[in-house]
Amino acid sequence: MNPWYFTIYHLTRLVARVLFRFRVIHPERVIQEGPVILAMNHESYLDPPFAGIACRRAIYFLARKSLLDVPVLGWVLPKLNVIPVDQEGGDRSALKALIRTLRANHGALVFPEGSRTLDGQLQPPQPGLGFVIAKTLAPVVPMRIFGAHQALPRGGGKLRFCPITIVVGEPLHFTAADLEGNGREVYPRLSARVMEAIAALKLE
Repeated sequence: MNPWYFTIYHLTRLVARVLFRFRVIHPERVIQEGPVILAMNHESYLDPPFAGIACRRAIYFLARKSLLDVPVLGWVLPKLNVIPVDQEGGDRSALKALIRTLRANHGALVFPEGSRTLDGQLQPPQPGLGFVIAKTLAPVVPMRIFGAHQALPRGGGKLRFCPITIVVGEPLHFTAADLEGNGREVYPRLSARVMEAIAALKLE
């Protein structure tokens, strides 16, 4: 971890535990070395930092490119391993950057649904995750966050200090056999497999 990441990481852990009673169920399932995709449902702006502190290692994040235009954030986010994404253009360059990150043996957080949920329910996955899996065959750790939608829902609303929990699933491993077929069919299929694993995770 670079000094900026280290500092924000530990401050976030403190805030999460004190204000949100944050806990991680089955943290031992997170792959701590080599390439790995952390795939999680997307409920709130709180999701990325909370997913980050569910790991002992530094991970990379996708974030809206427009955030880099915000004063201070535009300077800090690159130091926190943020990969900018142009959401309006289905930015292939961001996916390619993510692939390069994984091939360099780093871990990265991906939201299969793409955008935050409006009602707290899981959304259909986008094919982008499947594309990254097909190009890297990186293992995927499914994760599901609970409570973040209640704490800070999309569309505004007051921040509430609700309990937040992340449940970590068993890693998914992919082989060349999983890539058989046309890419337009393969990518959605791989994304759907990951989303099914996320949906299967329950609070214990």
